[in-house]
Amino acid sequence: GSVCAYLSSILTQAGYRVGRYTSPHLVDWTERICLNQEPISTHTLATILQQVKAAIPKNCSDPPTLFEVTTAAAWLYFAQQQVDVAVIEVGLGGRLDATNVCDRVLVSIITSLSWEHWQRLGPTLADIAKEKAGILKPGCPAVIGTLPPEARAVVESRVNQLGCPVVWVDSAVELPEGKMPSTRKDLRWVEYGGISYSLPLLGQVQLVNSAIAIATVQVLQQQGWEIPEDAIASGMAKTTWLGRLQWTSWENHHLLIDGAHNQASAQALRQYVDTLGKSVNWVMGILSTKDHAGIFNTLLRPGDRLSLVPVPDHSSAELDYLATLAQQICPTLADCATYPELVTGLRASFNKAEAEDKITVLCGSLYLVGHFLRTEAFVGGNGNS
Repeated sequence: GSVCAYLSSILTQAGYRVGRYTSPHLVDWTERICLNQEPISTHTLATILQQVKAAIPKNCSDPPTLFEVTTAAAWLYFAQQQVDVAVIEVGLGGRLDATNVCDRVLVSIITSLSWEHWQRLGPTLADIAKEKAGILKPGCPAVIGTLPPEARAVVESRVNQLGCPVVWVDSAVELPEGKMPSTRKDLRWVEYGGISYSLPLLGQVQLVNSAIAIATVQVLQQQGWEIPEDAIASGMAKTTWLGRLQWTSWENHHLLIDGAHNQASAQALRQYVDTLGKSVNWVMGILSTKDHAGIFNTLLRPGDRLSLVPVPDHSSAELDYLATLAQQICPTLADCATYPELVTGLRASFNKAEAEDKITVLCGSLYLVGHFLRTEAFVGGNGNS
């Protein structure tokens, strides 16, 4: 998601008409389909969906899924808006994904790989890598992030088989204070591919994700796309991505929210939290289909507190089960409690956090973070980053 955000921001700053399609949304469905960083209007989305619906045969024996319908809507909207380029995020896997239908791909990107959706793509990392590599096209440039060895072997084999020019991306490097631009030294400055830029999104994972975006831009430049360095710098600086390592406030308390819902995203959250040097009051809700043990093993530390809440309107894991599992994995938790709703869990957590100088982190599900941003941030707080 953040790679798509970087790319669409840079290309917009370069003066192009840029479509962006991502999933899932956090607050509103319209977030999924954007033109030059602006979500499609509710009215336009409804109109586009009606046009897609009209194209579906009546009494269809194999009707399209909701994701297939919204993907078709994005394609139709981008065509009607005559975009110069579209940044498309794969929904699940790659090989059989509804987004994998474009016959004029400029560059294929594989950012990372984890056990996410292993029930449908796995069971091994090699199996998942094979599905992800399904987006690669003969002779089409590929930009690949850091992968586990067994996954990289699969992707490398496919790249060679298809004759894809490939860029294997290393992490960007943080600039020491002496090498930062004279202006805005309060920002985090990094360098990749000979380009220095400020990095607005938090977390070590953004060193890799931003580098993937820069590498992709450089591939586009080689293809003749005019993307000046000042557009790259301003595009990176203006990138936003809600719900990922985002500081906000709620009922006059500071709160870190993050959509971490698998082991890989939990690791990115853990790396950032460790830099803060404080114990954490975790407020978590997790779907029943997720790797609960993997998330707990990655995040929970001795002395932390855990408040478990349901994910509204979704299939949440049973709270008592999660509490038992968490205490088995980290028996030195200061406390582990369950709450019937997010508001009570947050209030209890803040009461304990302030007394003990802990930070409070809301995580475990994009849907939970989306619910917070959609409702609680504007009922109980101001939602400011």
